[in-house]
Amino acid sequence: MLLRTLVKIRTTPLLQMTTTALESPVETGSAVDRPRAIGAILVAAGRLTPANAEKIQIAAVKSGIKFGDAAIRLKLATSEDIEFALGRQYNYPILSYGPQGNVASAVVAAYKPQYAIVESLRTLRSRLSLGWLNNADRNVLAIVSPQRGDGRSWFAANLATVFAQAGQRTLLIDADMRHPGQHKLFNLSNEVGLSALLTGRAGPDIAHRVHPQLSLLVIPTGGQPPNPQELLTGQAFEVILNRFASQVDLIIIDTPAATDSADAEILAARAGAAVILSRRGHTRPARLRSTMDGLIRSGVKVIGSVFNERPKRR
Repeated sequence: MLLRTLVKIRTTPLLQMTTTALESPVETGSAVDRPRAIGAILVAAGRLTPANAEKIQIAAVKSGIKFGDAAIRLKLATSEDIEFALGRQYNYPILSYGPQGNVASAVVAAYKPQYAIVESLRTLRSRLSLGWLNNADRNVLAIVSPQRGDGRSWFAANLATVFAQAGQRTLLIDADMRHPGQHKLFNLSNEVGLSALLTGRAGPDIAHRVHPQLSLLVIPTGGQPPNPQELLTGQAFEVILNRFASQVDLIIIDTPAATDSADAEILAARAGAAVILSRRGHTRPARLRSTMDGLIRSGVKVIGSVFNERPKRR
């Protein structure tokens, strides 16, 4: 279960963090007489009838529990309904997930803000904002890991999401042209993307807005080119990166496995800064050291490392 997974984060200075789930506040009071109350939001959205809202409120007061807990206990609303209402209540968009939703289920930060692992990501967001982004010469960050299966794409997608949730205009670029994954995580078409942009066959409008209330744009890789490394080392990528960097608060680049090709090192050098991801029980220490050494030789500022203890993800 994702709820029981753990991310341990090390930055500079060393930080190890284990989080617990946080309980989001729920408004109390009448279920239908206040426009920002949970019950009123669910009624307005057609997810709850006024009669059932009153029934839930009576049960909540009688039992001394929150409205949302009472609704779930009475089986008149689901946990997804309550999280939807909380998102509306606090102007915090809760995205839909699944094949027909805004995101795939792996992008847990988009639809399950109460998960402990999402709080870990928020803490990392704060560390990066205060310790790097506020003082950085460039607002571009590469997510790098030695091997496939370390969780780069999952991590990049969720980190970009929590930055956007904080009001940061965030652009996520899938630059893994060998094994792309962001289009799957955000339920996007991968017909046109970064490869077309770099070869002049598409413009910057290929950046997809994930949700109208979320300042998150995603550029998928697009068609797989025969020469990804040449495209990434070309001047076009630098020009495009600079253009986007002037228009958003943060760019996050999802890179290929560092030990499979030189692509990740090239991308990190273009970005100027990187976070290294490894997965316990999967990433080989020798490969992790080799990746770190390569980034340092290329002049990349390694902000820190993230130890992923989640089930296997790309």
